[in-house]
Amino acid sequence: MKQKFLSFILCISVILMCMTGSIGLPIYIRGFYYCQIDTYGLPQRTGYDKETIIEAYDEVLDYLTIPGREFGTGVFPYSEEGKSHFEDCKRLFDLNAWVFLVSAGVVLCLCILSKLRKIKTPRPFGRHFTLTCGASMLGVFGLIGGLAALDFDRAFVIFHKLFFPGKDNWIFFSKKDGIIRILPQEFFMSCGILIVGSILLLSVGMILYGVLEKKKAVYTAKVS
Repeated sequence: MKQKFLSFILCISVILMCMTGSIGLPIYIRGFYYCQIDTYGLPQRTGYDKETIIEAYDEVLDYLTIPGREFGTGVFPYSEEGKSHFEDCKRLFDLNAWVFLVSAGVVLCLCILSKLRKIKTPRPFGRHFTLTCGASMLGVFGLIGGLAALDFDRAFVIFHKLFFPGKDNWIFFSKKDGIIRILPQEFFMSCGILIVGSILLLSVGMILYGVLEKKKAVYTAKVS
């Protein structure tokens, strides 16, 4: 029973760590946005230079990711509804960061205890835990990514209705919330591709590692 419980905790923690870590990539790596400013022609579309756009983006991201920062959108106007939406986003960003830290801590502790032989390495379904975690994520997020690729607009709406239930303050109008002018839907699509791509890459890596570990164990058993 203890082994099954540890297997469950480890697998859930690994999946949460990979998922929240991947979500954090477009949030904390600001260069991901900077390098797309010219690609989307934002200076031409908005009439503002690249430096002004970066300052506005940084001010929003500072509010979303750094405790105690006041909300602001640079030179762009914002409405109370728009501000309220970013407050909702901040709560989700904070939750994502905490889930990543806690799940990473659990994975680290269990791996250290396993190395010190304080506990036996969990093997869910008799396989290396990375194989189980990788296969689970590959199936789930491969399906999500495939459905989103078929109709990103619908996936975008479903996402907001799911994470912001009963609210419509995520629907921005450029005259009231000018920040939306430098956050085109193409950018959010790029974020989605980066997140799902990262999760799938991690999944494949864990599956390959699990397969190699299994072959190594079989070889060791034959030799001994």
